[in-house]
Amino acid sequence: MYECRCGCPQAVRGGVVGGDCRWVCGAGRDRGLVVATESVAADLGAEGEDGFQSVDELGFGTARLDADADVLRLLRIALPEAVGGPVLTVSTVTGTARSKELVEKRHPDAVAEAMEGFGVATAARLWSGTAFGEIRTISNAVGPRDRAAWRIPQALATLREAFQALGER
Repeated sequence: MYECRCGCPQAVRGGVVGGDCRWVCGAGRDRGLVVATESVAADLGAEGEDGFQSVDELGFGTARLDADADVLRLLRIALPEAVGGPVLTVSTVTGTARSKELVEKRHPDAVAEAMEGFGVATAARLWSGTAFGEIRTISNAVGPRDRAAWRIPQALATLREAFQALGER
């Protein structure tokens, strides 16, 4: 353990995954920076006659992993402007109005959609004492793909600033 400049103890062994992502339901859009309270494998499950069922509903495990409480606290202190909430991990990004509608219906509390978080969170759980956190910067909206509206350079600049702020802690 060590103590960061803000005075809270932090585990040395751990990781924070970061990258650009798509915003969901408008929650993270305005600020451009998201801190995951949990990573959700949004499309891990099965389609059936009654629609999609998550692995939780099927009884095969969990599709939700909480961020480490100490890492989350550090991220919230270092990045107070960030929107907090669940970040969805998907294997195929949401690219149509219909799929956007389904994502918003299944995950109304989600703030962003990305592709790596749940995998990294799962790997961290395999090593005892390895903490996990996730920050994302918004590059574009979930739904119909509009390349003209993508803000990837701005999102990566925001991500660089976020990691610099973490480095100062």
